[in-house]
Amino acid sequence: MREPDLRFPDGSFLAGLQPRARAAFLELGTAREFAAETVIVREGEPTTHVCLLLDGCVKVTGTTPEGQLALLAIRVGGDLVGELAAMDSQPRTATVITAGQVRARIFSQAEFRRFLSQVPEAALAVTTSVGAKLRWATRRRIDFGSREVRIRLARVLVELSSSYGIPAGGDLELGVSLTQPELAALVGAAEPTVHRALAQLRRENVVETGYRRLRIRDRSRLAALADG
Repeated sequence: MREPDLRFPDGSFLAGLQPRARAAFLELGTAREFAAETVIVREGEPTTHVCLLLDGCVKVTGTTPEGQLALLAIRVGGDLVGELAAMDSQPRTATVITAGQVRARIFSQAEFRRFLSQVPEAALAVTTSVGAKLRWATRRRIDFGSREVRIRLARVLVELSSSYGIPAGGDLELGVSLTQPELAALVGAAEPTVHRALAQLRRENVVETGYRRLRIRDRSRLAALADG
């Protein structure tokens, strides 16, 4: 089944593939549609299927040692989820749940591995994607213990906008619909603290916010803040 009209964010997995490899990847597996709040993969399960997101947004969550739910990442159309278990056959490390209606293609571990062995470009793209996710996780772990909330917030916004940003005149729309509690979870700080940091960025005209919407008005100032 071809998806000729789909457009994917520049930082997504599919956007990094050449047209021929991307078209071949879109032929894999079975087309599926998921309603909001549907679990696609669950932490700890031994499943190995892979999900290629086409449209919509999912949340990646994990359980802390204290038993709390932590938001680890956001993935959107063009991204892969579940590929790690397909590569190493180990239990799922996180839960992936839809944040709204999602269209995707689901394929088996065998189909996924066979395709990667036949298309080296796709295998390299998957490796690059996994590496980027690990870098994100490492930076968040370091930042949580060593940086003030305002800097951590700026870094998360810079990284999300570089992957999913949509040009809007001279501004940049974040391209991912996030509530303030979800943003606070990604930053690793209490919601009131992140709310105050956002309010300060608004006063400085660095960002503009609305309901589940964030626009970056001054990218250079945000990047300077992210650098500490």
